[in-house]
Amino acid sequence: MSSSPAIKPNILVVEDEEELARILVDYLHHAGYSALALHDGKQARDYLASTLPELVLLDLMLPGVDGLTLLRELREHPERPDIPVILVTARVEEVDRLIGLESGADDYICKPYSPREVVARVKAVLRRHRPPPASVAQATERLTIDPQAWRASYDGQRIDLTPKEFELLHILAARPGLVFSRTQLLDRLQPDNLEVSERAIDSHMKNLRRKLAQVAPAREMIRSVYGVGFVFEGYS
Repeated sequence: MSSSPAIKPNILVVEDEEELARILVDYLHHAGYSALALHDGKQARDYLASTLPELVLLDLMLPGVDGLTLLRELREHPERPDIPVILVTARVEEVDRLIGLESGADDYICKPYSPREVVARVKAVLRRHRPPPASVAQATERLTIDPQAWRASYDGQRIDLTPKEFELLHILAARPGLVFSRTQLLDRLQPDNLEVSERAIDSHMKNLRRKLAQVAPAREMIRSVYGVGFVFEGYS
């Protein structure tokens, strides 16, 4: 099966200060995200015409096309007008922040800033933009996930899962075909603390995959991607 979702950048950094952009990309990679940096507004516009990231970190003062124009164009996108956008800028006046937020930005960070703060804001915004539980109540034609009842079943046969196993299945099934790293899964399972380790993720995932194999032995619903993480491929 194609692995293209794993290499498609999740976070687009549009920043004309190349060294600053490189630092942000490094921090995002360390936090478990894929990231790509572009340094020109026109280049970003061309990229966004064909590729839709999960979130855009957008500087306002860009050569070619300014960030505010790009933001407004994103909000008019026919397929994904709700792409999360965090503005990153040296403009500190309140009126600039208000214009950005009123134009549809999800957050606003002023320079100078800590790259760790930027990563924390990215995590917070992505959490707010997760699909609602009802959107994955039917993950595939045969696998049913009911977040309200904490119940999963396959062809009507209940799958007995622990809370962490259920959460992992819920997270992966919400985005079939998208590879999640262990760090991303850990952040979504425990966004506010580190009670669960990456080693525990592997243990929970091993048990989850074993239980899924018991009800659907013919094919793996969750595939391990060596050196990357895990992907939900479904079963129909």
